[in-house]
Amino acid sequence: MSGRVDEARRLADTVLYEGYVLYPYRASAVKNRVRWQWGVLMPPSVTAADVSERSACRTDVVLDGRSPSLRATVRFLQVQRRQVEDAYGAPVDRLETREATYVPWDEAREQEVTLDVPVDSLTTEGLTQSFTHTVDVPGGVEREEVEGGELVRTREPLRVSVEVEVRRPVSPYPVSLVSLRVANVTEVAEPGGGRDAWLRHALVACHLLLEASGARFVSLLDPPQWAAGFVGGCANDGLFPVLAAPDDSVVLSSPIILYDHAQVAAESETGFFDSLEIDELLSLRTATLTEDERREVRGTDPRAAALLGEVDAMPDELWERLHGTLRYLEDMTAPDPEDASLVVGGVTLRRGSRVLLRPGVRRADAHDLFLAGRTATVAAVHRDYDGHDHLAVTVDDDPGADLKLAHGRYLYFAPDEVEPFETPRPSAPQGPPLPVATGQEAET
Repeated sequence: MSGRVDEARRLADTVLYEGYVLYPYRASAVKNRVRWQWGVLMPPSVTAADVSERSACRTDVVLDGRSPSLRATVRFLQVQRRQVEDAYGAPVDRLETREATYVPWDEAREQEVTLDVPVDSLTTEGLTQSFTHTVDVPGGVEREEVEGGELVRTREPLRVSVEVEVRRPVSPYPVSLVSLRVANVTEVAEPGGGRDAWLRHALVACHLLLEASGARFVSLLDPPQWAAGFVGGCANDGLFPVLAAPDDSVVLSSPIILYDHAQVAAESETGFFDSLEIDELLSLRTATLTEDERREVRGTDPRAAALLGEVDAMPDELWERLHGTLRYLEDMTAPDPEDASLVVGGVTLRRGSRVLLRPGVRRADAHDLFLAGRTATVAAVHRDYDGHDHLAVTVDDDPGADLKLAHGRYLYFAPDEVEPFETPRPSAPQGPPLPVATGQEAET
């Protein structure tokens, strides 16, 4: 994939490894005995035995462009069982070395299935094109020598099916509708053994990265008005697509709901497995692990061992950035909300201005609708981080208005939900120019 997807791939990696191994990063921790809840696609025989599991997921996207091309990448983890053997080749529950304590554990290997979707070949409106792409992911056995024994990693083979449907609707807009269905079609005769055993035949944390050329994706969260009907017809099951590039040419369809243009914090340079946690807090906790605990972390998983090394080697400047970072510096120098002003309907509104409340334009909150037609006084003008303006007001005939004003408890309305109580004063009309006396008339 091109450089346009680098940031999207970093975001996708947080989805791929969400909950992979959690603090205290040891196999013995209770929270690490129940794993992999997001984007798990089981074989059909498993879903037949347990209806709470799924074997397929689907995502629909809308492309806007006259000559689009599309590349789809299915990404997931393939689970591999790691057994521990002693120097005689016998399985053991624990192997102590000078650096680590190894125990049986399920690791994972990253896998990708990439295909080009022939969107540009469908040039006639009203037609649909479909195809299925099937890929076999091989299994295998790998052995790694360690002090006093060996680690034996076993992967089961997988079969992945990607069904693609492209449709060109009859429309004055250059629109293509694309549907992708990813399924685990691995044949497993006996689904016995419980979920831990089933996961070794599953696609884990399955998600999609879609890259378009010659077109852009339409947001399913905030579509333009002309595309609302197309977006309303989209079906997403187990995945949800969000815009993941500044030019809207990349979509991440994730089993974890995200916003458009989500980003990993620039200060997050350490590969933790819980993106909702605070990196500084996790780093401090990791730094307090005892030596015995660190030995178990190193033996639990190679990625956990790498994480421990990253925290140990963290430079002072990174610790400082984790402790606090100022963003939106332009807002830090903005006028105080109580001194700021805003022009609405040709009238400059500021603290003390009176307005009529006209809620319901943007929302239908029942409490706000009860205030329709009431007069209010502006207490402050605020601007949020997205650049949207808001008026903080107190309702004039509210008997508790003074108390709310004293405690800074206001009601907030958007500029198009208020009407200035005083209309702008019209300028004086301009009549025809006065005659200028010249010649004889001037002497008279």
